[in-house]
Amino acid sequence: MRWRRRRVSENIDVRRGRRGLGGGASVPMVAGGLGLPVLVVVLLVVLLNGGLGSGTSIDAPLDDLTGTSDSAEASLEGPQTNQELVNFLSFVLDDLQGFWGDTFQESGREYREAQLILFERATDSSCGGANAGVGPHYCPVDENVYLDVNFFRDLRERFGAPGDFALAYVVAHEIGHHVQQLIGISERVNAEQRGNPADTNDLSIKLELQADCLAGVWAFTTYERRLLESGDLEEGLNAAAAVGDDRIQLQSTGSIDPESWTHGSSEQRVRWFRTGFEQGDPNACDTFSAPVL
Repeated sequence: MRWRRRRVSENIDVRRGRRGLGGGASVPMVAGGLGLPVLVVVLLVVLLNGGLGSGTSIDAPLDDLTGTSDSAEASLEGPQTNQELVNFLSFVLDDLQGFWGDTFQESGREYREAQLILFERATDSSCGGANAGVGPHYCPVDENVYLDVNFFRDLRERFGAPGDFALAYVVAHEIGHHVQQLIGISERVNAEQRGNPADTNDLSIKLELQADCLAGVWAFTTYERRLLESGDLEEGLNAAAAVGDDRIQLQSTGSIDPESWTHGSSEQRVRWFRTGFEQGDPNACDTFSAPVL
């Protein structure tokens, strides 16, 4: 990915040597009566009226972006030092939030910037603490994204998804959750889960897949702005596949249990990230109207 950054983002908090675990808990959501499929369409249309991306699809983008070249070899492994990692994530975070900020402004809404908390092993959070075992996640209570820096090494070495755009996909997915929080989708999903416990996992998967799709829409804008290099899209797609529930279960337990999934399969995650990228339109990200296959 073509990027330049010499300063750390004001929205990144690098917590070196902090290992505390907070005792915070999620705030209960207020139940509502609007059905999820209708709700998500309404919220996206209201948010995107006049606004997100160009609303046009890319003509066959995969052929010229998924192959590797000599110029892409340097970024194949991703950032090589801690400072380079912080600088790269600073660029990605600010670019993401600049994009979403402009989108919200165009639709007459206010975008609150999220903070990215980088830590090692464990740290405090308002959602009960963050640790390496939880993985990258978004806390709706404090509106922060939490990332253990060692996850990026695991993504490359354990899950076989190297490259700087693999890291960009992870951050873009979590900021997608922030967008869902700001426009009320997360709250309504939470309410539906309380009212229909049997649908909890299904709704969680649809929420996660929508965040993947929204990440793909942002990735489309990086293509439009010529920030992507050869091989970048493949890195993002590989990362989406690497964190599929089936891939993680098979690696950790040797078996696959679809009934326990909460994020979606590798195929589903790749499909929705690709949908966002190829359509360049968040209205294509209505995962709630389609059955989870």
